Amino acid sequence: MGKRIICRVLGMILAAVVATGMTATAKDAVDYVNPYIGNVSHLLVPTFPTIHLPNSLLRVYPDRYDYVTEYINGLPIIVTNHRERSAFKLLPQIGDDLKTAVAYNYDNEHIKPYGFDVEFDDNRMAARYAVSHQSALYEIAFKDAGERRIGVSSREGEISFGSDWISGWQTVSGATKVYVYLEAETKPESVLRVSGECVMMNFGKSRDKVRLRYGVSFISEEQAKANLRREISDYDLDALAQKGRAEWNRELGKIEVEGGTEQQRTVFYTSLYRICERPICISEDGRYWSGDDNQVHSDGGEPFYTEDWIWDTYHAAHPLRALIDRQKEERILNSFLRMTEQNGTGWIPTFPGIEGDTRRMNCNHTVGSFADAMWLGLKVDGEKAFEACRKAIEEKSLAPWSPRPANYLSHFYAEHGYIPALNVGEKETEDPTVHTFENRQAVAVTLGTSYDQWALSRIAEYLGSTLKDKKKQKKYIAEKEKYRELGRNYRNLYYAPTGFFYPKDRDGNFIKDFDPTFGGTMGAREYYDENNGWVYRWDVAHNVADLVSLMGGREQFKANLDRTFGESLGRAKFDFYFKFPDHTGNVGQFSMANEPAMHIPYLYNYAGYPWKAQKRVRQMLDTWFRSDLMGVPGDEDGGGLTSFVVFSMMGFYPVTPGIPAYNIVSPVFERVKVHLSSGNVLEIEAAGSSRDAKYIQSATLNGTTWDKPWFGYDDVKNGGRLVLQMSKEPNKAWGAAEGNEPPSENY
Repeated sequence: MGKRIICRVLGMILAAVVATGMTATAKDAVDYVNPYIGNVSHLLVPTFPTIHLPNSLLRVYPDRYDYVTEYINGLPIIVTNHRERSAFKLLPQIGDDLKTAVAYNYDNEHIKPYGFDVEFDDNRMAARYAVSHQSALYEIAFKDAGERRIGVSSREGEISFGSDWISGWQTVSGATKVYVYLEAETKPESVLRVSGECVMMNFGKSRDKVRLRYGVSFISEEQAKANLRREISDYDLDALAQKGRAEWNRELGKIEVEGGTEQQRTVFYTSLYRICERPICISEDGRYWSGDDNQVHSDGGEPFYTEDWIWDTYHAAHPLRALIDRQKEERILNSFLRMTEQNGTGWIPTFPGIEGDTRRMNCNHTVGSFADAMWLGLKVDGEKAFEACRKAIEEKSLAPWSPRPANYLSHFYAEHGYIPALNVGEKETEDPTVHTFENRQAVAVTLGTSYDQWALSRIAEYLGSTLKDKKKQKKYIAEKEKYRELGRNYRNLYYAPTGFFYPKDRDGNFIKDFDPTFGGTMGAREYYDENNGWVYRWDVAHNVADLVSLMGGREQFKANLDRTFGESLGRAKFDFYFKFPDHTGNVGQFSMANEPAMHIPYLYNYAGYPWKAQKRVRQMLDTWFRSDLMGVPGDEDGGGLTSFVVFSMMGFYPVTPGIPAYNIVSPVFERVKVHLSSGNVLEIEAAGSSRDAKYIQSATLNGTTWDKPWFGYDDVKNGGRLVLQMSKEPNKAWGAAEGNEPPSENY
C-alpha cells in the first residue's frame, strides 16, 4: 500500500513537470539559444546559425544559402559581412583527387553559439569546432580509407605555407583585407600548393583525427598569428567550448526570466543572442584597421567597434544595450565618432562595415542613438556628436544609398521641408545622386529626416542644459529650437482627406493618383521604402501626440490603428509579396517583418487604449516568433528585429529613442530581472501571466500605485520593481485617462 502511494505521488509530480514545461535539470541561459530559428523564411533569409562570442571579430556559419540547401561549401573560417560574405574555406578531403573547391552534403549538424559539429561528404568525415574572439579550433575526423588531406583556399587573395602552417589574405572590399594564420597539432607528411589560392596539408592514410587552430585579423598575417597565440595555447577543443559557453552565460544572464513556456524562453534567449552578433569589436592588441581611411590606428585603450546596420538597430538594439551594458554602448558610439574623424567628410556613419561606411538605406538615424544615450546618462562627447550628426543630415545627399555630397534633393528639402517626388511614370533627371533602383523614397526620407532633426534638437537641448559655458548654452538652446521646429516637417506631407502621408511634387501639389497600399514599383521605393503607406502612416515616433491630433483625436487614431491590423492585403499573396518582399509577417497591413513597423502596436497607449497595445503586442509575439526554422517573420539585421522581441517579452519598449521612457505592455514571463549597468536591478512581476491572461488589471511601481502605461528611465535607473496584476479580461480603464499617455514632443 505504501509503495503504491509513493508511486502515485511520483506520478503526479512527473505529470505536473510535463504540464508546466519544466525539466528535471535546470538549463543555463545559453542552453535555450537555438541558432536555427529563422534560418528559413517566406521570402528573405532572416538569420544564419552564427557561431561567435558576444560582439566578437570572429564569426562563422555554414556556407550555404539557407538551411534547406543540400550542400555546404567547405568549412567556414570567418564571416566578413553579416549575412553576405565569408572569407577562406577549410577543405578536408579523402582520396587522391585534390579539389580546390568542394560542395559537401552534410548530416547530423548541431550548432551552439560557441561551437558546432557536423558530418559531411556522405558521412565520410566529421568536424568539431569551438570559437574564441579572434581564433578558433577545428577537429577533423576521417572515417573512410584513403589519403587524408585538409586544404585552405582563398578567393581574391594569396596563400603561403610552411611545414606545419598555412597563412594568407583575401580581399574584403577595396583596400580592406582579412588575414588568417593556421597551424596543425601534428606535423603533416607534406604541404603542397594545389593552385595559386589553395594549399593542401597531407596527413597520410592512417591519421584518423587532425586538430587545427587558427587566428584571424584585419591588420596582417603576423597579427592573425599573434591573436591566435594570445587566445589559444593548446588544442583542447572541449576546454575552449566550455570557456565560450561560460562567456555566453554571463552575457545572457544580464536578463533573467522565470515562468513562460519552454518555447518562450527559447525565443527570448535566442533573440538576446542575436543582438550580440553585431557590432563587432575589431581591436587587436590595441590596434584596429579602419576602412574609413584604410589605415591601422591605435585604439588608445578603448576597444573599437564596427559592422552595425544602424537603420535597423537604432530602434531598440542600441537602447537595450544602453540599459544592460552601457560601457559597451559608449565604446560603440565613440567608435562612430572616430570613424567620423577618419572618413574625410566629418559625417557620422549610418551603415558602418569593415570596409567603412556603406551608406545603405536612407536618412541618418545614428543621431537617434546619440540622443538616446545622452539622455540616459552615457558618456559620449555630445558636442562632437552634434556636429557630426548635423553635417551628415545637411551636407550629405539625402538620396537613399548615396555617399555623395548634398545635391538637388537635399537643397530642396532644406528650403521647402520635404523631399519632392516625381509624378507617376516620370523619369529621374534632376538629381544624379539618386540610386536607380532605390529611387527618391520621398515620403520615407521626409519622415525619417524629420525624426533625425528632432533627435538633433534633443542633443542640443541636453547640451544647452548641461554645459557650463554660457555662450555654448545660448548657442545650443537656439539650435534646439531650430531643429525642434524642423522636426515637424512630416506635417508637410500629411494628407488629411485620407489620413496617410502622401508625396508632393516639386510644385507643392500632392500626388493623388497612386495607391498608398500597392502603388509604385518594387517596395514602393518612389515614395516609401520596403513597406507601403500603411506602415509609413505611423512613422512619427517622436511626436505621436501630434499625430493623434492630425488624425482628429484619440478615437479616430484608434480606428486607424484598428484598420491597419484589419485591412486585407488587397491582392493575392504572390502579387503582394512580389512587390513587397520585406513587408511580410502581416496582420492586416501591419508588417512584423520590418523594423520601421515595430513601434506601431504600442501606439494604442497614446490614444487611451493600453489594453489594445497589450493584445496586439502579444498577438505579434505569439504569431510570428517561434522556436522553429521559420520562427522569424522577416529581415533580422543583427538585433534589429529581435530587440523588439526581447523588450516586448519583458513587457516594455522604447518607442522613441531620444526620450528616456518606455511603453508598458504585458510581460510574457511571470518574473523578469534586468541587471542594469549601474549594478541595480529592474524587476518586473506579472502575477498570473499566461497566454490568455495578457491584460493588465492594475500596477504598482516601486510600491506606488501606477496608472500610466509607461515609465521613465529616472523611475528605474537606481533599480525598481514594477508589479502587474494580470487577467484574461481587459481592464479598459487602466492607463486610459487623458494625461497619462507616454511622453511625446507635442507642438
